[in-house]
Amino acid sequence: MDLPGRIAYQGAPGAFSHEACLDLRPWDEAVGFETFEQAIQALLAGDCQLALIPVENTTVGTVEPAASLVGKAGLVAISEAWRPIRLALLGLPGARLSDVRTAESHPVALGQCAQSLNSLKIEPVNVFDTGGAAAAVAEAGDVTRAAIAPVRAAEVYGLSVLRTDLQDSSDNRTRFLLLGAPEA
Repeated sequence: MDLPGRIAYQGAPGAFSHEACLDLRPWDEAVGFETFEQAIQALLAGDCQLALIPVENTTVGTVEPAASLVGKAGLVAISEAWRPIRLALLGLPGARLSDVRTAESHPVALGQCAQSLNSLKIEPVNVFDTGGAAAAVAEAGDVTRAAIAPVRAAEVYGLSVLRTDLQDSSDNRTRFLLLGAPEA
């Protein structure tokens, strides 16, 4: 096992990237950033020793702008991991699926469940992150708002799981790259 360090990811606690950090490198401190640019900059500046960045999804294709930023920054790919992505619809405790009018999430996650949202007549709302969406829904206290995020985010933010496996494809997976800074 490597010595503990800091690993940058884009998102808030409970996001898929956060979950991937915890599962792949539980001995490292996972440090979330609002944007991919900020996570990569933390690596380049030496504030974090590694970054875990999603670059491709089987449902929506390339994860932009993450994939472009990885190439431009000249980062070193240490390893890659394909992870299954299971999207859950999270709402306030006591909320029912029939209460939900909008679902907030990262644009890539919304794209992965567009057909399901359409069939449920739920309007998608773009936000910076899946974990951030769960935090915002918990804070808002509005039963008509839900978040699309991992089930773990429900635990982090005290939400209820209104529906699991919301993704349109049962083989929905994302490829994450574990990155290091370019060699001097």
